[in-house]
Amino acid sequence: MQEARVIPLRRADRRRPAPKPPKVDGPIVEPTPLHPAREHPPVSAVRRGIGDALGFAVRRLTGDYPIDEFGFDPDLTERVLLPPLRLLYKNWFRVEVSGIENLPVDGGALVVCNHSGTLPLDALMTAVAVHDNHPRRRYLRMLGADLVFQVPLLGALARKSGQTLACNPDAEQLLNAGELVGVWPEGFKGVGKPFADRYKLQRFGRGGFVSAALRTGVPIIPCSIVGAEEIYPKIGDLKTIARLFGLPYFPITPFFPLLGPLGAIPLPSKWHIRFGEPIATDSVEAGADDDPMLVFNLTDQVRETIQQTLYRMLSQRGNPFLG
Repeated sequence: MQEARVIPLRRADRRRPAPKPPKVDGPIVEPTPLHPAREHPPVSAVRRGIGDALGFAVRRLTGDYPIDEFGFDPDLTERVLLPPLRLLYKNWFRVEVSGIENLPVDGGALVVCNHSGTLPLDALMTAVAVHDNHPRRRYLRMLGADLVFQVPLLGALARKSGQTLACNPDAEQLLNAGELVGVWPEGFKGVGKPFADRYKLQRFGRGGFVSAALRTGVPIIPCSIVGAEEIYPKIGDLKTIARLFGLPYFPITPFFPLLGPLGAIPLPSKWHIRFGEPIATDSVEAGADDDPMLVFNLTDQVRETIQQTLYRMLSQRGNPFLG
């Protein structure tokens, strides 16, 4: 099997003007339609699916597919990784999305989200929401914890889907290249909090994501997710088992580990993902990312925006499983 072609990331150039359409001399002649007998017959969905599958297999074998410097594989993501996530997104969690117009059509932006759910399915559903609702079907390049990349198969798939380590150098390189980058600053404190603390944001770290946005001059998009807290209600923690496997926690829910593998099926709560208005950072003077007070205030502004949005969304929500 051949190795993929590595396409280096390029720094986004916001000053480059859009190309002008070529000038055409003379009248524009409409193409002559084909005679009905010479038109191509319609291709059935089954034949198209078989053709796509064969084409995908050939590209895998010949290495005729691109990846970037971080290992992101758009071909694999589109064909293999997104379809099963889309089933969860549409049919199980029935995700509704609002504010997609707040994401830039092109260029970099940092999407900052609340984190919850015991298992980080909220990050995956947010990636599907961005890709499937954005007019240009953009990818969300997620920043993940070290633990994600230490698990052999999981780490490889995470890289293939466009994720990378949650550190400022990687985040800044992606943002400078004009990518949409997603971050969940609560980390394990948010995703693993008890069910009694649902929808109460935990501490947002030291504001590293704000420094990355300030250095690159990209907008910060607050993102509020309602519904993820109910998929695995965490009512306890087996700390001894967690330490044994090197995990931040080992959850007890009403159904896990009592029901074994069945207890690992997430509850079908109704989700709503809302992308808030962008917070600009390009007007801040150079070197402001080293000002701890500015970073703290901006971090607190983003956190408070998400928290207040969550409260409003919850006040408008009915049954957590019916919407």
